[in-house]
Amino acid sequence: MEQETASYVLAHYSHLLTLEEQLAKRHFASQIKIGNHSSNLQPLTRLYKRIGWITVDEGALDLVKLGNNAFILKVAERILTEHPDRVVLNVCEKCHKLARTPAARQCRHCGHNWH
Repeated sequence: MEQETASYVLAHYSHLLTLEEQLAKRHFASQIKIGNHSSNLQPLTRLYKRIGWITVDEGALDLVKLGNNAFILKVAERILTEHPDRVVLNVCEKCHKLARTPAARQCRHCGHNWH
């Protein structure tokens, strides 16, 4: 599976994530905001842990260890395997690339319009 397809699935079908996957996704976003764990960021890190944006859940941390790209690929493959009837890959009929959203009616790659 291509990274673009995996990102599309994760962006538009995040309601199909498991609890551990949701925690890991939130953890990744928080790591980006915090950056490196330097001494002046410790209060922010403690705050993020307290409100649940940085997780201590072992299952979620195992997913975090994969790295962001591998995590996205793994989750997208699981969603497509377990919920093929609920996922719509909106593909352009002309160039066969993914549209921006499941409801889009114009290709962002070639400009083809299917309104």
